[in-house]
Amino acid sequence: MALIVQKYGGTSVGSPERIAAVAEKVMGYRQRGDDVVVVVSAMSGETDRLIKLAKAICTNPDPRELDVLLATGEQATIALLCMAMNDRGCPARSYTGQQVQILTDSAFNKARIQDIEGARVRKDLSEGKVVVVAGFQGVDELGNITTLGRGGSDTTAVALAAALKADECQIYTDVDGVYTTDPRVVPNARRLDRITFEEMLEMASQGSKVLQIRSVEFAGKYNVPLRVLHSFQEGAGTLITYEDESMENPLISGIAFNRDEAKITVLGVPDQPGVAARVLGPVADANIEVDMIVQNISPAGDTTDFTFTVHRNDYDKAMSIIQAVAKDLGAREVSGDNKIVKISLVGVGMRSHAGIASTMFKALANEGINIRMISTSEIKVSVVVDEKYLELGVRALHDVFQLDKAS
Repeated sequence: MALIVQKYGGTSVGSPERIAAVAEKVMGYRQRGDDVVVVVSAMSGETDRLIKLAKAICTNPDPRELDVLLATGEQATIALLCMAMNDRGCPARSYTGQQVQILTDSAFNKARIQDIEGARVRKDLSEGKVVVVAGFQGVDELGNITTLGRGGSDTTAVALAAALKADECQIYTDVDGVYTTDPRVVPNARRLDRITFEEMLEMASQGSKVLQIRSVEFAGKYNVPLRVLHSFQEGAGTLITYEDESMENPLISGIAFNRDEAKITVLGVPDQPGVAARVLGPVADANIEVDMIVQNISPAGDTTDFTFTVHRNDYDKAMSIIQAVAKDLGAREVSGDNKIVKISLVGVGMRSHAGIASTMFKALANEGINIRMISTSEIKVSVVVDEKYLELGVRALHDVFQLDKAS
């Protein structure tokens, strides 16, 4: 017997028929003797509908009241799933985040989990019930309903698995695992049997949409084995776990990419102590996240050039801020480009093998792809290229590193 926490996203519970299919799947685990806790999202499209409804009432809804509204989406799903299982003779009980006592801070719309009181869940499990918990939501110390931000149901599932010391946390989604890259771009992309937390975190942060970043961080921190599985297809999926000596570490595990990039360049900034903070500080103050940064000192040593990337949605706002900063600093010129993308190679094997970056650069050069920026870490190499070369670049790298072949 094992304790399994399963999470089903909006598409998995998007209709009564799909909720019934989830009920059957959960019951299969229960019938073989496992204890099961299920975390569900709102039905597909429901959160967007609720946000639209709120904005039809007022342009800027009060954050606390918006959380009260958004939490109703998951509340409907947990009740429907329990109805489906109880009707089939499998005892099940639903809980909101508040009822489980998923305690969070008071940052409405983007709260962070601080603690979980799992006594009710453990009692129900001991009585042979399936426990169904609303994802994405919690409660602060004052009793206010809070939500965890988009993708927060993944975090709820991992946090519950950690609190209950579950044997595995299974994330059911519309893909059957983690692939070497997006199969829509590279048709011969290969599903990975397993990948490390470090690699998955890099893949997620560099653009892979399979798992929410916070959930991977949480799983790594508390050593919760994660498995990505398809909601409606049988298969072993992909296990995300710690690196161990028995694992064969390929040079490259996967290629992630991000289409939502834009870059801004400031030329001829006086080279003085603190100038980087003066350039980038106002951007950070505007709550704009800066990703890659490159700085070059002029040959004369009296000026410096800054290039940095931001999310494409923040491009216009960041440009406006930087133009004002550049004028104040006496910089020579500001330019920008919102037609760029980032491509990243990820693999723990990079730690012990040289030449990965040079192979990457050569493969891109052979396709006539010019590299605009480069960033590296211990297990990642990222490049910025023109948007039109995204798919060509990903395919070329997938081929040169032979990622379609198991190591």
